Amino acid sequence: MERYRETPDGSWGRQREIAEEELEVLKSIYDGDACFKALSDTVFQYKYGEDGSFKTFIVEVSWPPTYPEDLPTINMDTFYNNHVIQTVKDAVKTGVLEQAEDLLGMSMTFSLFEWVKDNLDSLLADQPDAPVNHSHHTVSVPEEKQTTTVSAVKEKKENLSKSQKRRLFDRFGANQDKPRGWDWVDIIKHLSQTGSQRKDE
Repeated sequence: MERYRETPDGSWGRQREIAEEELEVLKSIYDGDACFKALSDTVFQYKYGEDGSFKTFIVEVSWPPTYPEDLPTINMDTFYNNHVIQTVKDAVKTGVLEQAEDLLGMSMTFSLFEWVKDNLDSLLADQPDAPVNHSHHTVSVPEEKQTTTVSAVKEKKENLSKSQKRRLFDRFGANQDKPRGWDWVDIIKHLSQTGSQRKDE
């Protein structure tokens, strides 16, 4: 608590006393609560919502040297909150600061965290359940172009080399309709050429 300095009216001692008491109370209340984190003796975070959900955020409360006579700093711009839309961040910050106004001169961090917890559903009302991707664009291909592409592929498949055409002509004449099974392998002939795979012991 070295941040507290004596003021002309000598009130720094009382401010420090309130802050020290509040620090002890916070540590006692949130002991074992994984959602609460004391980054220092004057900076505290509380996480709301479920991990893995898009409806979750962290509220960070920082005490200035003149706390609790002056408002704490409310930070919603932590890395954890990158997925939270700006309107939700603003609503949380505004709401917490309004509550803090009514609690000036008193220990308030616990009350502020609890206010967010009690109003979590309404604060998250505008927060989407999934990430908002503004850079996603759907490119539609005209139907005519799709048809042309498909027909071009079919034509490409029908293009045969000269030797392939000659072979087809020699085998079936000019008729392009091939009889069923023209490319089947004669199993008996094939096996007699390759021989048995089994070796006699």
